[in-house]
Amino acid sequence: MRKVLFLGAVALLATNGLALADGPNPIEIRQTGLDLMSGTFAGIRAVAAAKGDVKTLEAPAKAIQRFAALMPGLFPKGSDTGGNTKALPAVWSDAAGFAKAAATLGETAGKLAELAKAGDAEGVDAQIKLVGAACGACHKDYRAK
Repeated sequence: MRKVLFLGAVALLATNGLALADGPNPIEIRQTGLDLMSGTFAGIRAVAAAKGDVKTLEAPAKAIQRFAALMPGLFPKGSDTGGNTKALPAVWSDAAGFAKAAATLGETAGKLAELAKAGDAEGVDAQIKLVGAACGACHKDYRAK
């Protein structure tokens, strides 16, 4: 739960901080948020693998959905250099494709939240694979190895 709350705080900082010229570093903000999203997803997978209560996965899945909606805004022009970023130039040259990939992640995470809320363990297991595939697809085109 702390990760989910922290992810929300990072999102708030990101949307408010990017407007400030001397504000937080967008590379650090997005890397922190992506690390938290990765940890949140690992937790989701662990609960499902342990055959835990899938209803507890609704909030973390919604957090991933919300963060996915913020992702395109975390890559403003000029944030491709000046830091230790793994973002490929395609994030900026194919901004529409990147936004679509983030939207796909958000949609799959949203569906995961719905299945979790319903207590559908089989559906959750299947949807986790789709969320993972959405993450991987984005990494394939927009993240350096």
